[in-house]
Amino acid sequence: MKRTLLVVFGILLLQGCQSLPSAQDGIEADTVFVSASHCLNEYLDDLEKVHYGPCLKVIAINGEEPDAREDGFVELPAATALTIGVSCVYRHADGSPIPATMENADFAVNKSTFAKPGQRWYLHAHKQARSVVGCNPTLSRSVYPTHKTD
Repeated sequence: MKRTLLVVFGILLLQGCQSLPSAQDGIEADTVFVSASHCLNEYLDDLEKVHYGPCLKVIAINGEEPDAREDGFVELPAATALTIGVSCVYRHADGSPIPATMENADFAVNKSTFAKPGQRWYLHAHKQARSVVGCNPTLSRSVYPTHKTD
């Protein structure tokens, strides 16, 4: 019985490992991965709650609608100049979008922006989650805001 369980566990483990994306995913193809959509949040220690910041969604790559992968990322060619069209929207305290705040912007990428293939990037609607207005896209390797709000 134990031996059967070990064999089944081993098979499941092996299948799970084979279905994981390769650590080299995108490197052979000279691609990078940019989040198709991303929302900023910031935990407010003094209020002991989460502040829901703006959300950003990639709506175009060089004027064409992008194809998002199952993991929520868009594949882009590395070391290539292009324009990423984005849509930003701010959120209520409950996290729901405020449609009147929706705004579109373009984010220019030059040849040196995505120089290293295989990396994952996040476009944020702004540098911080609080006390900001408008759609001012910033690029980061982190899901967290670039700046904490004072």
